[in-house]
Amino acid sequence: MKNYALLVFDWDGTLMDSEHRIVTCMQLAATDAGRAVPEDAAVRNIIGLGMHEAVSALFPQAGEREISDIIDAYRVHWLGERIPPSSLFPGAETVLRGFAESGYLLAVATGKSRRGLDKVLEETGLGELFHMTRCADEAYSKPHPQMLEDILTDLDTPPAQALVIGDTEYDMQMAANARVDALGVVHGAHSSERLLAEGALTVLDHLQQLPDWLALNAGNKQEMDV
Repeated sequence: MKNYALLVFDWDGTLMDSEHRIVTCMQLAATDAGRAVPEDAAVRNIIGLGMHEAVSALFPQAGEREISDIIDAYRVHWLGERIPPSSLFPGAETVLRGFAESGYLLAVATGKSRRGLDKVLEETGLGELFHMTRCADEAYSKPHPQMLEDILTDLDTPPAQALVIGDTEYDMQMAANARVDALGVVHGAHSSERLLAEGALTVLDHLQQLPDWLALNAGNKQEMDV
């Protein structure tokens, strides 16, 4: 069994049920920019990437100026009040607070911007639980391992004692690139088949199963030698 000291969570699709908001904002941004509106499935497929990488994938013919315009329009809609805010997945806050009380190091590695992440951390009141957060405008986008490697370095944790929890293949690939174990959750953007194909140890139906999985498959936290 593995002794995990550090749990690194993706945000959108893992802790927060934000798929509808992301899809709607991207479609509105496309309309603002005069581009063809992407299908829901196409937008879901790029959830988890940094904004530049996501927009480039959705609009491969767009130049840098147009990509920037689409990103700016997306952020206007995301930070505005027109679209109802997203909610945490059921049990997410309880799970995180339980891990914090048990002494785990907690971190976030997300494709969100720093401004976007800080906003939801303040709105949810969860910012105090995380020892470190890393965003796609501070490092290379997933699946590049830089965000995760920065977290490991700053929290002085070897890869073998960290676990990534995410809902996309980009989370699994980032973890593999940093030699870190990863678990998938299937209430987000990508299917269990995609998560397993990219190296997930297993996939959970919902985040509330994570404490039991750790209890059964990882060493007892109180006995960890860290």
